[in-house]
Amino acid sequence: MLYYIAKVLISALVIVAVSEIAKRSSLFGALIAALPLTSLLAIIWMRLERVETEKITELSQSVFWLVLPSLLLFVLFPALVNRGMHFWLSLSISIAATIILYFILLSILHAFHITL
Repeated sequence: MLYYIAKVLISALVIVAVSEIAKRSSLFGALIAALPLTSLLAIIWMRLERVETEKITELSQSVFWLVLPSLLLFVLFPALVNRGMHFWLSLSISIAATIILYFILLSILHAFHITL
C-alpha cells in the first residue's frame, strides 16, 4: 500500500511542478510538460513492478501513435482563444476535435493492421 501512495505522490508532484513553474515561465512549464514524464513514470513503475518488457514496449509504441492526434489540441486551442472564442468553449472544441482525430487514427491503424 505504501508503494502505491508513493507512486501517486510522485506522479502528482510532477503535475503540480509543471503548473507552478508555468505560472512563472510558460517556456519552462511547457518544456517540462512536453517531456514524456507521464509515459516515463509509467514505464519506470511498470519496470519496478516487474512487468514483462514486451508490455512496456507495447505501451511505448502505443504512446507514440496516440501522441500524434493529441498535437491537434495544442494547435487548435490557442488558435481558437486567439480568435476571441471563450476559453471553455475553445477547450471543449479542441478536446472534441482531438477525440475525433483519435478515432480516425485508430481506424487508419486498423486498416494497416497495426494494433495498439
